[in-house]
Amino acid sequence: MGREKNMALLAHQVNLLSSLPVVVLDVETTGISAAKGERVIEIGAVRVVEGELEEWFSSLVATPRPISPGALAVHKITPAMLVGQPLPEDVFSDFARFIGTDILVAHNAGFDMRFLEAEFARLGQRLTNSHYCTLKLSRLCYPDLRSHKLEVLGRYLFGDLPGIRHHRALDDAELAARVMLRIMAEYRDSR
Repeated sequence: MGREKNMALLAHQVNLLSSLPVVVLDVETTGISAAKGERVIEIGAVRVVEGELEEWFSSLVATPRPISPGALAVHKITPAMLVGQPLPEDVFSDFARFIGTDILVAHNAGFDMRFLEAEFARLGQRLTNSHYCTLKLSRLCYPDLRSHKLEVLGRYLFGDLPGIRHHRALDDAELAARVMLRIMAEYRDSR
């Protein structure tokens, strides 16, 4: 019964994500907790329409919040890199226009969505777009994979990933979009 339920869920998600424009996104942050005031310092997104990557959005974000040593070790975005970059109110106003009412997709979407919701709340707005998670999709499709981290999943599906800057928002968003498209193609081919 569990496998049938998982396959029904996968079928629903693949059909939905195949039929509508979606925006696949990633954020890099000052730390791991939006609830504790950590901020987005980079956002990257790609619009996928009918299986094609069509439009891109990318920006560093100047914020007064210091970058935690743990976050810096992961994404390598330094405070100096944020000097002169757009302010959050400008970036997230532009991003709201970019996404419109499209479905949002991210790898480990809960993390990204918490940060986006917090940034939108600071602007007095609500993020109401529905969202889906490529991490959850990968767990449904590849239950025996030892890790479902985006980098591991990308290597599993595509081999070497030259030119990809892991833990940089636009590169991770593009990789997540390609993962989503591969999962959808494999699902359709298996039917």
